[in-house]
Amino acid sequence: PGPRVSPGARLLAPGRGGADTEAMTQRVDLATVLDRLAIDDLISGYAAAVDDGDWAAFRALFTEDARIDYRGAGGIAAPAAEAAAWVARAMTLFPVRQHLIVNRRLRLQDLGGYPGDSAEVRADYLNPMGRASGDTHVSGGRYAFGAVRTDAGWRLSSLVIEEKWRQGPGPRAEGGQGGGTDSGLGAEPREAAGGG
Repeated sequence: PGPRVSPGARLLAPGRGGADTEAMTQRVDLATVLDRLAIDDLISGYAAAVDDGDWAAFRALFTEDARIDYRGAGGIAAPAAEAAAWVARAMTLFPVRQHLIVNRRLRLQDLGGYPGDSAEVRADYLNPMGRASGDTHVSGGRYAFGAVRTDAGWRLSSLVIEEKWRQGPGPRAEGGQGGGTDSGLGAEPREAAGGG
């Protein structure tokens, strides 16, 4: 299929120029802005779903075949449905959590001047979380999101987390799959200490 343009946009016949070309360029630019806003909403939706413990909303952000890789913070790599169930269990340790996702860098697929149907987002995160005991755990790092346009709008197709630092108490995971960190997300929830 060809590039998608915002609803109501009319494509021009090849070779036409002038005001029609300018109007089409403006419509394509508007479609690109709308795509960027929709993708940004997905990223904010991810943070809100984890922080609010809304696991149905979390799962709805992803395509059916999406993969999530939390190994960079000591967690698992799995299909989205399995990862959603896992992170829901892991977050029970932290009744207070706030995922701040900043410095978002979005790259839309470019089909010769038209926005395509896929995008990549790199974003930094700061993740303070509080335990019921009052202890605070803070971690920071980077997310890599993949997004695709679907019939239902933009959805996340992949997520990879890379924890770069952390502060606060956090027992080392027993048998975690982490990439050199000891955030504890690889363990059962009673041992978890990292961010989602």
